[in-house]
Amino acid sequence: VQLQASGGGLVQAGDSLRLSCAASGRTFSTYVMGWFRQAPGKDREFVGTISKTGGTTYYGDSMKGRFTISRDNAKNAVYLQMNSLKPEDTAVYYCAAKNSLLATAPYDYWGQGTLVTVSS
Repeated sequence: VQLQASGGGLVQAGDSLRLSCAASGRTFSTYVMGWFRQAPGKDREFVGTISKTGGTTYYGDSMKGRFTISRDNAKNAVYLQMNSLKPEDTAVYYCAAKNSLLATAPYDYWGQGTLVTVSS
């Protein structure tokens, strides 16, 4: 599967932004989807994940209550709604896909990333 993230940009603290990730192929619904981010000079950080059907989501601690992941299998897309953005949310955001249901399994496919910059 090929993934392409979009929707990044420059926003102010407190604003909201929705990222999209478009997937190619006919088997999108067979993948667990995840979002990650990497800030300049920092390691990649887990943002959240959504199950194949969209019924279950998990989030990193700093995102809980502010970020929401959803997916539309009919459109081969996954979304990341980000609210109450903070300057520390500034990063390149990546979507990723994996076949395995195991939480510890690595992601098999990665998108190119979209930059989110939050100004104070």
